[in-house]
Amino acid sequence: MEKPSTKPYLLRAWHEWCTDAGYTPHLVVHVDAACQVPREFVRDERVTLNVGAMATNRLIMGNDWIEFQARFSGVSRQISVPVARVEAIYARETQEGMQFEIEDYDPAADTGSDAHDSTGPDDDPPPPPSPKEKAPWLKVVK
Repeated sequence: MEKPSTKPYLLRAWHEWCTDAGYTPHLVVHVDAACQVPREFVRDERVTLNVGAMATNRLIMGNDWIEFQARFSGVSRQISVPVARVEAIYARETQEGMQFEIEDYDPAADTGSDAHDSTGPDDDPPPPPSPKEKAPWLKVVK
Protein backbone atom coordinates (compact mmCIF):
# COMPACT_ATOMS: atom_id res chain seq x y z
CA MET A 1 0.00 0.00 0.00
CA GLU A 2 1.35 3.37 -1.04
CA LYS A 3 1.67 6.10 1.59
CA PRO A 4 -0.73 9.02 1.09
CA SER A 5 0.72 12.35 0.01
CA THR A 6 1.36 14.93 2.73
CA LYS A 7 0.41 17.76 0.37
CA PRO A 8 -3.36 17.89 1.06
CA TYR A 9 -2.72 17.76 4.82
CA LEU A 10 -0.22 20.63 4.62
CA LEU A 11 -2.64 22.66 2.48
CA ARG A 12 -5.40 22.21 5.04
CA ALA A 13 -3.01 23.09 7.88
CA TRP A 14 -1.82 26.30 6.18
CA HIS A 15 -5.42 27.23 5.38
CA GLU A 16 -6.40 26.77 9.02
CA TRP A 17 -3.35 28.71 10.25
CA CYS A 18 -4.10 31.63 7.92
CA THR A 19 -7.72 31.68 9.03
CA ASP A 20 -6.85 31.51 12.74
CA ALA A 21 -4.28 34.31 12.34
CA GLY A 22 -6.79 36.54 10.54
CA TYR A 23 -4.97 36.29 7.22
CA THR A 24 -6.39 35.58 3.77
CA PRO A 25 -5.23 32.23 2.34
CA HIS A 26 -4.47 32.11 -1.38
CA LEU A 27 -3.67 29.14 -3.60
CA VAL A 28 -1.45 29.29 -6.67
CA VAL A 29 -2.57 26.67 -9.17
CA HIS A 30 -0.67 25.53 -12.26
CA VAL A 31 -3.62 25.24 -14.64
CA ASP A 32 -4.12 22.32 -17.02
CA ALA A 33 -7.14 20.66 -18.64
CA ALA A 34 -8.19 19.00 -15.34
CA CYS A 35 -8.60 22.38 -13.60
CA GLN A 36 -12.00 24.03 -13.65
CA VAL A 37 -11.15 27.70 -13.16
CA PRO A 38 -12.13 30.92 -14.97
CA ARG A 39 -9.66 30.89 -17.85
CA GLU A 40 -9.80 34.66 -18.28
CA PHE A 41 -7.86 35.01 -15.00
CA VAL A 42 -5.12 32.53 -15.94
CA ARG A 43 -1.74 34.15 -16.59
CA ASP A 44 1.37 32.19 -17.59
CA GLU A 45 -0.56 28.93 -16.97
CA ARG A 46 -1.19 29.96 -13.33
CA VAL A 47 -4.09 31.37 -11.39
CA THR A 48 -4.14 32.67 -7.84
CA LEU A 49 -7.32 31.86 -5.94
CA ASN A 50 -8.53 33.46 -2.72
CA VAL A 51 -9.72 30.54 -0.57
CA GLY A 52 -10.64 32.59 2.49
CA ALA A 53 -13.99 32.10 4.20
CA MET A 54 -15.36 35.42 2.89
CA ALA A 55 -14.43 34.59 -0.72
CA THR A 56 -15.63 31.00 -0.97
CA ASN A 57 -18.82 29.02 -0.53
CA ARG A 58 -18.87 25.27 0.15
CA LEU A 59 -15.09 24.93 0.31
CA ILE A 60 -13.97 21.29 0.35
CA MET A 61 -10.24 20.66 0.65
CA GLY A 62 -10.07 16.93 0.02
CA ASN A 63 -7.08 14.68 -0.52
CA ASP A 64 -7.44 14.71 -4.31
CA TRP A 65 -9.51 17.81 -5.15
CA ILE A 66 -10.12 21.32 -3.85
CA GLU A 67 -13.62 22.49 -4.72
CA PHE A 68 -15.63 25.59 -3.94
CA GLN A 69 -17.85 28.29 -5.36
CA ALA A 70 -16.59 31.84 -5.76
CA ARG A 71 -17.56 35.05 -7.47
CA PHE A 72 -15.47 36.41 -10.30
CA SER A 73 -16.52 39.85 -11.59
CA GLY A 74 -19.85 39.33 -9.81
CA VAL A 75 -20.58 35.95 -11.42
CA SER A 76 -20.71 32.80 -9.27
CA ARG A 77 -18.44 30.05 -10.60
CA GLN A 78 -17.73 26.48 -9.54
CA ILE A 79 -14.00 25.89 -9.02
CA SER A 80 -12.41 22.42 -9.03
CA VAL A 81 -8.66 21.94 -8.84
CA PRO A 82 -6.68 18.71 -8.41
CA VAL A 83 -4.44 18.93 -5.33
CA ALA A 84 -1.62 17.70 -7.58
CA ARG A 85 -1.77 21.00 -9.53
CA VAL A 86 -1.47 23.29 -6.46
CA GLU A 87 1.86 25.06 -6.59
CA ALA A 88 1.68 27.14 -3.39
CA ILE A 89 -0.45 28.35 -0.52
CA TYR A 90 0.31 31.63 1.21
CA ALA A 91 -1.14 34.39 3.38
CA ARG A 92 -1.87 37.46 1.23
CA GLU A 93 -1.02 39.92 4.00
CA THR A 94 2.41 38.52 4.95
CA GLN A 95 3.39 36.47 1.87
CA GLU A 96 4.27 33.62 4.27
CA GLY A 97 3.47 30.26 2.79
CA MET A 98 4.57 26.97 1.39
CA GLN A 99 5.53 26.03 -2.15
CA PHE A 100 5.02 22.56 -3.62
CA GLU A 101 6.17 20.62 -6.64
CA ILE A 102 3.40 20.34 -9.16
CA GLU A 103 2.52 16.90 -10.38
CA ASP A 104 0.66 15.71 -13.43
CA TYR A 105 -2.90 14.86 -12.53
CA ASP A 106 -3.66 11.21 -13.24
CA PRO A 107 -7.42 10.53 -13.16
CA ALA A 108 -6.72 6.79 -12.84
CA ALA A 109 -4.89 7.44 -9.56
CA ASP A 110 -7.83 9.39 -8.10
CA THR A 111 -8.93 7.52 -4.98
CA GLY A 112 -12.52 8.65 -5.36
CA SER A 113 -12.55 10.03 -1.82
CA ASP A 114 -13.68 13.46 -3.00
CA ALA A 115 -17.08 14.22 -4.49
CA HIS A 116 -15.68 15.27 -7.87
CA ASP A 117 -16.96 14.11 -11.22
CA SER A 118 -14.40 14.94 -13.92
CA THR A 119 -16.64 13.72 -16.75
CA GLY A 120 -18.48 17.02 -17.17
CA PRO A 121 -17.73 19.26 -20.17
CA ASP A 122 -15.39 22.19 -19.79
CA ASP A 123 -16.78 25.17 -21.70
CA ASP A 124 -13.69 27.30 -21.13
CA PRO A 125 -10.99 27.30 -23.82
CA PRO A 126 -7.55 25.96 -22.88
CA PRO A 127 -5.07 28.55 -21.60
CA PRO A 128 -2.66 30.08 -24.13
CA PRO A 129 0.88 28.67 -24.12
CA SER A 130 3.32 30.46 -21.85
CA PRO A 131 6.31 32.09 -23.60
CA LYS A 132 8.48 31.79 -20.48
CA GLU A 133 8.32 30.65 -16.89
CA LYS A 134 8.29 33.22 -14.09
CA ALA A 135 10.56 32.93 -11.09
CA PRO A 136 8.95 31.96 -7.76
CA TRP A 137 7.81 34.91 -5.70
CA LEU A 138 7.47 33.41 -2.22
CA LYS A 139 10.16 34.25 0.29
CA VAL A 140 11.75 31.95 2.85
CA VAL A 141 10.60 32.70 6.39
CA LYS A 142 12.71 31.58 9.32
